[in-house]
Amino acid sequence: MDYTIREIQKQDYPLLDNFLYEAIFIPDGVEPPPKTIITSPELQIYVDCFGESKDDWGLVAEVDGKIVGAVWVRIMNDYGHIDDNTPSLAISLYKEYRGLDIGTAMMKEMLALLKSHGYSQVSLSVQKANYAAKMYLKIGFKIIRENEEEYIMVYYL
Repeated sequence: MDYTIREIQKQDYPLLDNFLYEAIFIPDGVEPPPKTIITSPELQIYVDCFGESKDDWGLVAEVDGKIVGAVWVRIMNDYGHIDDNTPSLAISLYKEYRGLDIGTAMMKEMLALLKSHGYSQVSLSVQKANYAAKMYLKIGFKIIRENEEEYIMVYYL
């Protein structure tokens, strides 16, 4: 599948709400939460006022002119928070575009972008049952903490 990855533009920021919802891991057999879940404060920190901080960076993937995925970072006190100098990463693709290596390509581009801007590491949180955890390990993320349900991972740039 042909796709392009580019920096997110201001007019694309509203789409982050959709991708935030898509990033919620829903195990097989579990009813998806209502879309209004993204209005909760613990999820709004991923998207609220995105682009206003010098540490907000994002990329999108496009197929035939349609944005099908996004990866973005910001320094925030989220589930994957390490410290106030480490951006936390969020990534998602619409379901029909998963498993096509688009997510891996977006992740690698984001890592290169962060390194080029002088960051030394990036963190994320992922549920242990999420298939994406294997992708993060394969790319080079390291598990630095875990609890019953999730891993906190860091990629050292």
